[in-house]
Amino acid sequence: VVINDRWGEVRGKHGGYFTTEYGAGFDDPDVLWEENRGIGMSFGFNREESFEDYNSAEHLILMLVDTVSRGGNLLLDVGPTSDGRIPVIMEERLAEIGAWLEINGEAIYGSRRWVKDAQWSAGAKPEFTKEDHHTGSALTESTIHPKPGNASREALFTSKGSTLYSLCPGWPVGKTLVIRDVMPSAATDVSLLGLEKKLAWKRVDNSIEIDLTNIGINDLPCDYVFTFKLTDIKPHSTED
Repeated sequence: VVINDRWGEVRGKHGGYFTTEYGAGFDDPDVLWEENRGIGMSFGFNREESFEDYNSAEHLILMLVDTVSRGGNLLLDVGPTSDGRIPVIMEERLAEIGAWLEINGEAIYGSRRWVKDAQWSAGAKPEFTKEDHHTGSALTESTIHPKPGNASREALFTSKGSTLYSLCPGWPVGKTLVIRDVMPSAATDVSLLGLEKKLAWKRVDNSIEIDLTNIGINDLPCDYVFTFKLTDIKPHSTED
């Protein structure tokens, strides 16, 4: 039996795991936690919600990757109508998430938090309010739509043993993808989940440079977030 902290006045203090609602989750790797939210802005079916109130498939997939990379579980609520039907827009979103997971689920199911949850680009790391997390702007501004001068998360990480998964929001810019602070070995192999082509790579100081020139637009196996699998990897440093 697992008891969460959503009873009485014990949120974040007692329970088998901690929960947040339309929030940021927890950043403590020793805390078991779960983010709870609906596909729209309501937990149940709300006939007052319009199309604009529902999150896109891209945003929901980013939300899933962000949550798992930080060691959390995502509880995504689906609200049926009074006669038990799942609204078509919710059904569509679930199908799109499922299609993405068919290709990238290896990096999600049974994975664990790595020594750091993300690799940031150059720039100032943004700070967000509770409202920013509630509306979802914190997620987009820290990944696919950073404000000018701000850093963004160019890769989010999960792991299984010595295998590192680098989940990139959007296709990497340029001809190479650089993963910093990693130690490859002679047995290291790099691949893109959903693509059978072998990827060339080389070690440069404490980084791996993955050659992307062999991948064309018609090779991309999915949309929104792309997962690079690096086997037999050790962290070089926990500092980004």
